[in-house]
Amino acid sequence: MTDGLDETLLHGDLTVVGRIRSASNATFLCEASLEGETVRCVYKPVAGEQPLWDFPDGTLAGREVAAYQISAALGWDIVPHTVLRSGPAGPGMVQLWVEQPEHPAEPGLVDLCPPDRVPAEYFSVLTAYDYSGSEVALVHADRPPLRRMALFDVVVNNADRKGGHILAGVDGGVYGVDHGVSLHVHDKLRTVLWGWAGQAIDDESLSALADLDAQLGDGLESTLREHITDAEIAALRHRIRDLLEDPVMPAPAGRNPLPWPAF
Repeated sequence: MTDGLDETLLHGDLTVVGRIRSASNATFLCEASLEGETVRCVYKPVAGEQPLWDFPDGTLAGREVAAYQISAALGWDIVPHTVLRSGPAGPGMVQLWVEQPEHPAEPGLVDLCPPDRVPAEYFSVLTAYDYSGSEVALVHADRPPLRRMALFDVVVNNADRKGGHILAGVDGGVYGVDHGVSLHVHDKLRTVLWGWAGQAIDDESLSALADLDAQLGDGLESTLREHITDAEIAALRHRIRDLLEDPVMPAPAGRNPLPWPAF
């Protein structure tokens, strides 16, 4: 992301193109324009956030920005560039739009298939029955970008990693969106990316986590404090250090380790 695009997202004129009605909170497709440059983006106003019993009201947009800042600090380019700014419906999160292929690959990065037809280099996460009573498997690809995303979700304590929140971009990148219910002080991890449970975390990822911990002690903590609480930052550091001390991907735990619906 160049400085020019950053300025466009932060300060460009924000024009609503349409509403994304599949989202649970008010979400708009917009165009941000500044000095002849126009970029497509997603705008989620704080005023359109639905109240949740376990997350403080009005904090989801800030959590999305904090998740982006952590992704950027890791150098993993998981979360599209995200800012907090005013818009047509008041302050909210604005995030760079991810262009996806017109004809997506099959199977998708996360998909459903018959249990006896799991594609090569895919993990089967869950076997269940669909609405017609047929047995299906929830699967996801075994690819490095998804593995990093799974680890990122542990770090930010993502409570809602649905298959639909994983986007394959036309640029070849794999991006994660919708991080409004992340960074809670209590364990909330719910994800479809359980394929690496119990596996060792690679050295390159551990190095990135160690660097993230150092950055938190060298200014990033102050940046995050604009969006999450001191207790939530302390919990973030605790999760990072736990991973460094015991470098193994966690296994599903609790009563609801999967988000619902899964897509």
